[in-house]
Amino acid sequence: MKSLLLLLVFPVLFGSFTTYNKKGLTDAERKFAVDLLSKTKNDLVSAVQGLSDAQLNFKQAPDRWSVLECVQHITLSSKGIFDSQQKLAKAPNDSAFKSSFTDEQFVGMIEDRSHKAQAPEPFKPVNSPYKTLAETLAQFNKDRDDLIKYVQGTDEDLRNHVGKMPFGKADAYQLILLIAAHTNRHTQQLNEVKADPNFPKQ
Repeated sequence: MKSLLLLLVFPVLFGSFTTYNKKGLTDAERKFAVDLLSKTKNDLVSAVQGLSDAQLNFKQAPDRWSVLECVQHITLSSKGIFDSQQKLAKAPNDSAFKSSFTDEQFVGMIEDRSHKAQAPEPFKPVNSPYKTLAETLAQFNKDRDDLIKYVQGTDEDLRNHVGKMPFGKADAYQLILLIAAHTNRHTQQLNEVKADPNFPKQ
């Protein structure tokens, strides 16, 4: 299970791809993804609403992330995952295989914070070009709204492009679910920061 979280090192994982059973997304698949993307967006925005600078920058320990850093990481990673998803969706191959997980299993594994992982260097908050909550959220919201429109309108064969990873296989549709589940994962993290007894009152 520990190797599952290697998924978060997505830029280096997609070494082999395939297509099978040519078809587009079903209405149910579109709805599942859009609902999850919308809910995790709203949960994140709600979780940071009205926080002061002291609250946004509070750390439980020097090596732990602040609320703001969690949002910066989510924003950077969402773009990185989508870039990998687009490469996977367009990559041809001549061998056929399918995802190792159901969509529900996949989302649950990513959201499970009992298994920790180090963020890839490019997606660590220290490398964020967005320095304030306002500009970070502006980019996050734009990217998420664009992604939702993409899911609603794409005719790409997302189910039929599968990436082989160290722990199994996931398709291009599931990488969209990864963006939502990863948002939830780190919204949980920032809520843990907010629940710390030393979290500033204002």
